Order: sequence, then C-alpha cells, then structure tokens
Amino acid sequence: MSLDAQIRARGAVLDMPFTLSLYKPLLQEQRRDGVDVDHDLAYGEDPRHRVDVYRPHRAAASALPLLIFMHGGGFVRGDKADRENIGFYFARHGVVVLVPNYRLAPRHTWPAGAEDVVAVYRWAKEHAARLGADPDRLFLAGESAGAAHVAAATLVRRFHPEEGLAIAGAVLVSGVYDVHLEKLARAQFGVATPDPRNEAYFGSDFDRYPAMSTVALIDAPAVPLLITYAELDLLQMQVQAGELFARLVTAHGFAPRLHVVRGHNHLTQVYAVNTGDDALGAPILDFLKSHPCA
Repeated sequence: MSLDAQIRARGAVLDMPFTLSLYKPLLQEQRRDGVDVDHDLAYGEDPRHRVDVYRPHRAAASALPLLIFMHGGGFVRGDKADRENIGFYFARHGVVVLVPNYRLAPRHTWPAGAEDVVAVYRWAKEHAARLGADPDRLFLAGESAGAAHVAAATLVRRFHPEEGLAIAGAVLVSGVYDVHLEKLARAQFGVATPDPRNEAYFGSDFDRYPAMSTVALIDAPAVPLLITYAELDLLQMQVQAGELFARLVTAHGFAPRLHVVRGHNHLTQVYAVNTGDDALGAPILDFLKSHPCA
C-alpha cells in the first residue's frame, strides 16, 4: 500500500508512532548534500534558547532569503533536531534556515512562545550578514504550536520589538489561533478534558482565554501571509485556519494565501518534507520567492 493510501486509510488522527513508522526510514536517507549546519547557537539566556542554522554550502552571488521555522509539539514538547528535514530541504533550495528551540509549557506559559519568536528574529537580524542572508528577506514560519507562536508574534503589535517587526512574510501551518473556541468546542473537536496542550500553556483560568486568542487580538499592519492546513488535519486546525483567514480578510485588510496540503494529516505533512514529497515544501518555497523583501 502506498504512503498516500496508508495516510488516507488512517484518517484525521494525531498518531506519532504511525507517522514515524512511515517516515523514519525515509528521513534516515534524506538528502543532506550541499548544506552546512551549525548546531546549538545561543540566541538567548534560557537553556532552550538554542538554534541550528542550515546554509547552502556554495557561496551565493548575493545574500539569500532567511527562514525561521518554529517546530510544533503541543506547547509542551518538541525539539529542533526533529525538524532537520526542514533545514536541509530549504537550504538545498537556496534559503538560509534557522530552526530554534523555544521555552515549553508548563514551566513557561503564554506569551513565552511569541516572545521567543521575537528573540530569535532579533538574533537573526543581527547575524544575517555573517550567515550570508539578507535581513530584508526574513520570513517567519511555524507548524502547530510553532504556528501559534508565530501568529501571535506577527499579528499582535504588543509582541513586536521596539524597532518594529520587519519581515517579508510569515507561514502558518496548522496552528492554534483561537484557544477560546477550542475550549468552548471541545466536544465537537474531540479535545480531551483536561486538555494537556492548551491548559499547560494558556492555563486553567478559562475566563482569560479570549484575551489570549490571537484572532481577537490582531492589530498589526498587514504583511504577506501563507496559511495552510492538511487535508486530513485535526478538525480544530481546519476550522481555526478558516477563522483566521476570514478575520484577516474581512476586518484587518490582509490578503493571505490559503492552501490545503493534500494527502496528509497534521503530522505527516511536516515529516514528508525532504523525502521527495513536496506537498508542503513547494507552496512554502513559492511563497518565499513571491515575496522577495520586507
């Protein structure tokens, strides 16, 4: 049975053992040629404030675009090493890629993730020239919890650095943008109670959830955005992608791209990158090329 058929047969699930059974052999053989990697560079004081940098080995004639990619993990887990496929894939396609760790719940709660996005952004701006990257062609991206952090850091002005957030665009892959909705619709979405993801990061004072939901806080200037979700994504991720898109278009003057990653679920879409499956990688690359500067 093909990978596509196995994924479709399994349906819209969050199943890490199943995902690894499909992709671990492929990722062990993924292409790493032509890429230089620097591991564990510090971008802040916390032990989790470490970033891996992936750069094309061959020097380019001009500075390259720069992509910061925040991993997922339900706010409570995840490691940059598990997203080396992202680094190798985009570096092989002429992009300097930063894959950082960030502080995790429950020790670090909202808005620690957004703060860490901005911290690595400022580090990237400062070191872009040394990395062979163009600071005016910097993109933020994240998946799942990482997308939630990037969305907050990008769309809520209070999280921007004092000098402003100068990015060429942002990519949001299957993120949490309305924690209030997830709380109210746990039954419809099949979310566990208590919720080990959201309650660890956003807390258990549910009266505060509207004030921590990115969709209700948007006040930043419009920037290019790519919003994606998987065809077999978790239901709440599909709904929230649509809600974020609709609010940005109707109330905030944005014109985001909206893309469905066909043939994949919440996890497989990311693990498939750099295995020969461009379902997620190709639309992100096209977005980077279509928005060349801040």
